[in-house]
Amino acid sequence: MSDAALLPLIHGVTRVVELLGIALILVGAAYSGVRYVSQAVGGAREAAYRALRSNLGRSILLGLELLVAADIINTVAIEPTLDSLAVLAGIVAIRTFLSFSLELEIEGRWPWQREPKV
Repeated sequence: MSDAALLPLIHGVTRVVELLGIALILVGAAYSGVRYVSQAVGGAREAAYRALRSNLGRSILLGLELLVAADIINTVAIEPTLDSLAVLAGIVAIRTFLSFSLELEIEGRWPWQREPKV
């Protein structure tokens, strides 16, 4: 198969991975919201709020991972230029910072720190 024949397939794979990332964030947000409402109505507002933040953060993290994967596929397989590589580096840096920030919010510690002993 030639490179020209693979491009539409690679574009399709990239779009599917992007759509999966977006869908995961949206479904995770909806699930987190519904779960929050059901728990908050039951009276456990503080626990419901903590669960909302945790569930929403995890779905955003997973969605961001898929979006970064799509960007990597697009840059490496479709547009391997220095300009696109520089843009990819910026996108990955921003999304990595967001991932670390969300991890800190969810877990209360940095990813490289050990879990506190109970």
